[in-house]
Amino acid sequence: MSDAPFRPFETQLDEAQALRILQDATAGAEDGELFLERRRSEAIVLDDGRIKTASYDASEGFGLRAVKGEVAGYAHATEISESALRRASETTRLAVGSGGGTLAPPPKGTNVRLYGDADPMADAAFAAKIDILKEIDAYARSLDRRVIQVSATIAAGLQEVEILRPEGLRLADVRPMARMNVSVVVEENGKREQGGTGGGGRHGLAQLLEPAFWQAQIREALRIALVNLHAEPAPAGMMDVVLGPGWPGILLHEAIGHGLEGDFNRKATSAFAGLMGQRIAAPGVTVLDDGTIPNRRGSISVDDEGTPSGKNVLIEDGILVGYMQDRQNARLMGVAPTGNGRRESFAHIPMPRMTNTYMLAGQDSPDSIVASLEDGIYAVGFGGGQVDITNGKFVFSCTEAYRVKNGVVGAAVKGATLIGDGATALKQIRAIGNDLKLDPGIGNCGKAGQWVPVGVGQPTLMIGGLTVGGSQR
Repeated sequence: MSDAPFRPFETQLDEAQALRILQDATAGAEDGELFLERRRSEAIVLDDGRIKTASYDASEGFGLRAVKGEVAGYAHATEISESALRRASETTRLAVGSGGGTLAPPPKGTNVRLYGDADPMADAAFAAKIDILKEIDAYARSLDRRVIQVSATIAAGLQEVEILRPEGLRLADVRPMARMNVSVVVEENGKREQGGTGGGGRHGLAQLLEPAFWQAQIREALRIALVNLHAEPAPAGMMDVVLGPGWPGILLHEAIGHGLEGDFNRKATSAFAGLMGQRIAAPGVTVLDDGTIPNRRGSISVDDEGTPSGKNVLIEDGILVGYMQDRQNARLMGVAPTGNGRRESFAHIPMPRMTNTYMLAGQDSPDSIVASLEDGIYAVGFGGGQVDITNGKFVFSCTEAYRVKNGVVGAAVKGATLIGDGATALKQIRAIGNDLKLDPGIGNCGKAGQWVPVGVGQPTLMIGGLTVGGSQR
């Protein structure tokens, strides 16, 4: 596959002919588009002093969609050609039937560019990346004799998108992505613990390869591992919890964010369905989904339907004021699309998805919030979790947490899980810090089998009455 810029209407398709096929496929429909994509990515993984994997992937293709009411016809192919497009048109027409629909107004174009279009994979030669991974391994082991294993991943990619709409509007976006993850395993007296971290975003890879960056990541991963090496079993029971800023916003993303996506609310399967304009959170709680932050992992100049990305307020001072919408669900709900129509690739249909979801800062100092915690847990790092969208119930595991009594941070605890439901947790927020922080740029979100990059963030929060699962009573 060529490294030349992706220009499908210059090299593979005649634009006028492609538009005619698209218009035939969407005649009598209410919406639709031709989505063309080329994606290239690479990942190099070092584990225990050896290069474990080195992969390079390249793909290109198109997806053709026609929408009428709640029904969407979708066909995709890895061959970008007029003949493949005509075959796809026959499939998408099945959703339109006898027609009768009127095309929705097209999205407004934008000249906003939230990131550069340079190829992150070109920032360093393959051999140089291998050398840096070996340096990471050596540096981690030099910091502490208890380090027995080091893992590191360097990943980069470039997604190039062209969108053609039935009214003739044509949009393009070039989306870079770079990421580095590091983890260490330490051992002392036969006991092992792991710590990990990373960073990235829609920018070049070069800044992640600077020693100042990856050395800081290694030191942080080592710190987390050593904290857990001496951690005590977590307590169990109902208690107040203070969440640290930044990455703990993943709990907000999962427990609340998915429930505010348009499709779940249109179908009344969300715990927040039918609550527009009502109080669903404590006063002072304002939550946004914002895809317009430059260079952030979850940001997109335009979504995968061509709608410009937006800074959308979902909850304002505790009141539900908005949902995240793609074009289909927005039309069916009688509201405007919000720039949240996203898809994993040309082989997937778009749906409402989060971009960068975060809670705005409050007035409280983080120290005062922790000091006001009489008996509970201070959780600053999170791992995996599970959420039921229909009722908002969640279970999240903590990767770094501390016992707090009478406002004093005590011993680290391990094995802590936080259990609750998003609707209740929102109303039990008792303090909001003035230290809003976004995550370091490592998040992915799964929905209906599709994965997209996202961002999260929040200030320090106190939430009352969460169930903490642990082994100590």
